[in-house]
Amino acid sequence: MRPTAVRLLVVLAMLAAATPAFADLTAFVGASPAPANRAVRGFAVGFSLLVVGFEFELSDTAADTAAGAPAVRTGMFNMHVQTPFGISGLQFYGTAGGGLYHEEGHDLTESNAGTNAGGGVKIAIAGPIRVRVDYRVFKLRGSPERDTQQRIYAGVNIGF
Repeated sequence: MRPTAVRLLVVLAMLAAATPAFADLTAFVGASPAPANRAVRGFAVGFSLLVVGFEFELSDTAADTAAGAPAVRTGMFNMHVQTPFGISGLQFYGTAGGGLYHEEGHDLTESNAGTNAGGGVKIAIAGPIRVRVDYRVFKLRGSPERDTQQRIYAGVNIGF
């Protein structure tokens, strides 16, 4: 069999086995622990194929003026790789991406680009409703108060 025919058969087999695309929406709350424990809230909208997906998220980290920790807002576009199906109701994923941030507080206003990487798990509750637990590390460019930020959150995730 010719190499071109083999490639065509492989592509056709992959298309025949492909699953439909899924989208989901997550609303979350959490914490950014340094330099002070600050509240984080936000939402994410994602689109996934079987293993690979994409997501856009917005988050808002509150300022802690007493500790001198500024408010940070991020808008990130991420790619994620996930288990193709839940294992005992758990779907694990890793994610990385980049976008923009705006930091404000303590005589500082900075807007620039940033990157993030992390991972988490989506825990099945009932039907399309899941709980999502996520950990991220953000690297902020420019002159932010802290160029590395961390975030942990939990949220309600609805698939459609």
